[in-house]
Amino acid sequence: MGSLEKKNLMLMVPMLHQGGFERVCVKTARLMQDYYNVYILIFSSKDINYDVSGLNVIDIDVPAKKGTLNKVINVLKRVSKVRKLKKELKIDISYSFGSSANYVNVLSRAQERVLTGLRCQTDMESTKQVKLFCGRSDQVLSCSKEIVRQLERDFDYTRSTFIYNPLDVEDVEKKGSEEIADYPFNEDNVVISCMARNDYIKGIWHLLKAFAIASKDHPKARLIVLGAGNFDKYKELASALGVADKVFFPGLRKNPFPYVKASDIYVCSSNHEGFPNAVLEAMALKKPMISADCKTGPREILLSEKEYEDLIGRIPDGSSITEPVEGEFGILVPDMDEHENFDPEVITEGEKLLADKIKKLIASKELRDEYSKKAYERALYYTPDRYKDSIHEIFKRYE
Repeated sequence: MGSLEKKNLMLMVPMLHQGGFERVCVKTARLMQDYYNVYILIFSSKDINYDVSGLNVIDIDVPAKKGTLNKVINVLKRVSKVRKLKKELKIDISYSFGSSANYVNVLSRAQERVLTGLRCQTDMESTKQVKLFCGRSDQVLSCSKEIVRQLERDFDYTRSTFIYNPLDVEDVEKKGSEEIADYPFNEDNVVISCMARNDYIKGIWHLLKAFAIASKDHPKARLIVLGAGNFDKYKELASALGVADKVFFPGLRKNPFPYVKASDIYVCSSNHEGFPNAVLEAMALKKPMISADCKTGPREILLSEKEYEDLIGRIPDGSSITEPVEGEFGILVPDMDEHENFDPEVITEGEKLLADKIKKLIASKELRDEYSKKAYERALYYTPDRYKDSIHEIFKRYE
């Protein structure tokens, strides 16, 4: 296909600051350049944290504002600007990532085909929002089987498909091999790592409490939590739990992977995910995995196909497991409460179950080694080439 014959593809995302779907947006743009004239449209260029060299990024410069009235005005401004751009650029397909981009995408529709992405359980919590996106989209894409199942079960919507996020294992391995100067732990420690911003959906208070329990039996255990935001309240909790000297919060690092590579176990304590990229990235670095069985994502990664089908057969409504499951590729623990609780005296059953599995992995290097191999095996399944072929097949339906 010659360049003059290429269709015009717009990928819409609010910002390129941090987060899973922003990364997928950039990766999609690079992979689709062989087939389309690709434009990434963003609402604000503040704090771009991804390499966008060689990509056509359009900033409409309508950043987020607080207050209901300001939000409504913002949406109207964004819709007006985007509709004009879609017409000027003769966009054939417009695909949006995240709810705020989905709103603008469906409301700015011109002559193009519109695809929206429902990528996280939080995207599913507003019935009106989901119905709007479903009603005005040619297709809804998800990165999870569970969301597709929920759309059909709860909304009778069948124009949806799932496509797993791409994982460039070689790139993660390369970045993981870089040296770090401020790693505070030594070879005698068994280190648990987690990549998560300061957000209630990441459940870091659960992880801290579970770690505090585990560290009583394993005093050489350590914890590192990498991510953006103010972690002062978590540091205060760590101090109240008596583990302040065993926990490291380095903040947001442009390359967090060397810290994860230097660890021994990875834990995802989220209560909401779409398809957790951080989990797969840690698995690409051969980290034994423990994850909460939050609404979407982790169970599809850590369980074999047979284990997954058995689970949804037993729990067809999508609810979390109630007892831990040692899956083929990692360990699932029950989903934990989404309401923040920084009282060091309040320890939930879910936190105790998570602590038990952390202790089990700390105590058994043999089990860690086995899950390390299985984690890497699983990571290799989510190749960029597989994603490239799948997303291109979807786009081709609307050319």
